[in-house]
Amino acid sequence: MLPTINLAELQSSLIAFAPELLLAGGIVVLLLLRMVPSLERLHLGYLALFVVVAALVASWIEWVNGEYDTRPAFAGMVTADALTVYMRLLLLGFTGLVIILTLLTGLPEREESCDFQVMLLGATLGMLLMCSATHLLMVYIAVEMASLPSYALAGFLKLRRQSSEAALKYVVYGGAASGVMLYGISLLAGRFGTGYLPEVAAGFAVAMQRGPVDAALLVGLLMILVGLAFKLSAVPFHFWCPDVFEGAAAEVGAFLSVASKGAAVALTGRFTLAMVGGLPNEWATPETWQGVAIYLGPALAFLAAITATFGNLAAYAQTNLKRLLAYSTIAHAGYMLMPLATLTREGLDAALFYLIAYLFMNLGAFAVVAILRDQTGTEDLSGYGGMIQRAPVLTVTMAVFLLSLVGLPPLMGYMVKFQIFAALWKSYQDFNNTGLVVLLVIGLLNTVISLFYYVRVLKVMIIDPVPEGTAGLVRIPSGQIIFVTLLAVVVTVGIVAWDPLALQGSGRAVSQFRPIKPAGAPSASAPAAAVSAR
Repeated sequence: MLPTINLAELQSSLIAFAPELLLAGGIVVLLLLRMVPSLERLHLGYLALFVVVAALVASWIEWVNGEYDTRPAFAGMVTADALTVYMRLLLLGFTGLVIILTLLTGLPEREESCDFQVMLLGATLGMLLMCSATHLLMVYIAVEMASLPSYALAGFLKLRRQSSEAALKYVVYGGAASGVMLYGISLLAGRFGTGYLPEVAAGFAVAMQRGPVDAALLVGLLMILVGLAFKLSAVPFHFWCPDVFEGAAAEVGAFLSVASKGAAVALTGRFTLAMVGGLPNEWATPETWQGVAIYLGPALAFLAAITATFGNLAAYAQTNLKRLLAYSTIAHAGYMLMPLATLTREGLDAALFYLIAYLFMNLGAFAVVAILRDQTGTEDLSGYGGMIQRAPVLTVTMAVFLLSLVGLPPLMGYMVKFQIFAALWKSYQDFNNTGLVVLLVIGLLNTVISLFYYVRVLKVMIIDPVPEGTAGLVRIPSGQIIFVTLLAVVVTVGIVAWDPLALQGSGRAVSQFRPIKPAGAPSASAPAAAVSAR
């Protein structure tokens, strides 16, 4: 059962989730300003940026203090632990950069700026709740809160048929995945009489001790993973991704490629480690870990392998840069799943750190596409010939972003991929699981494969001649040049911040969850005391 909540606990929960409250308040203010006719000429993107910065400052203060309220908040629906605070910093910082990019490129016109920013903040709020959810019902609500505004953002270019088609496909696939996930949640909640993750994990502990897990539990677990795989655009639940990215604006594609993946990685890491006894059900026995890991570990490893391989191979045939980056996003979702397949806290740390570099690399690549789209009127690779002569700064920065996505040293992408592969190798040494070595080899091969289609883009921009009938030098506004240059600098010098999340010794590692046990939680010697399988 969920823990009860009193007035003092409610006040504590509200303080712990001040950044989310600031976002919610900002959305309300934007909607109210939308109703004032005299403010129609104002661009409300600046107000949205102010709201995001305020929430980011509140999160940063909490991160610096290092005192996280790991107790279940709002009657056990969410928790404000280290993972929550870390993902707040990442998602809010990224959302702020996306808003700056939209202000520089002028994507939403002033009359439509309120609608666009409200959807952007609403999707961000849902993703923040995904990262903090500790109850299956909140998992579903948060996924829906993140998905619904994303559907509208994908179809924001109302006059483009491709944009409307992208939004429709996104809605259809999203609705199907949502229904599957909800049915899986109902199976687990109905079986154990609760959706609170610690108690669901304890219920699995009981089921594992009594013998083989029945089919209903495995099907429910699989259906929840399907919903998470959809948010990650993991194969075979990736079909929406290329069409949505091609039809949506490049700025929206950048947001979906990073924010959606980041929230899904955090939620997947929290859910899977909870189910295998790593967190938050500290009372689970080693036997429980081995039992549930038999199902979760291979499932995540298989998803990671086929997702990375398919994404890299499918990117070869793409000539539209947004579709190419979409398949690249799918491939990187596979890389993010690889360390999670180890079912260890070190693996989760590696995946979370990967998100930092991925943020700057992918945002930079999409930003270059958006800027060149405005200047050349095309997003097709054939129109980017001779770009080294027409827009040298953008060409150099694009080379930095793409080579970092490959994982070449001395760029930031090399560092994070190295840590992912190191996590796989360490887990192989600890558990003697040959499947992790196979996954490591697949990851290395995919890194080599990805080099070819990334370099093909650079070959067109640097070696190919300027297309006939195109103008010479492309004039880029200074603000846009500064934006992509700063992103490229971070990707270049970011390698010096090697493994900043390896802080286990100081007790501040992101994956070091230490939630207080709920009332009636079983002990390590008697995990059956809390939940009886019906």
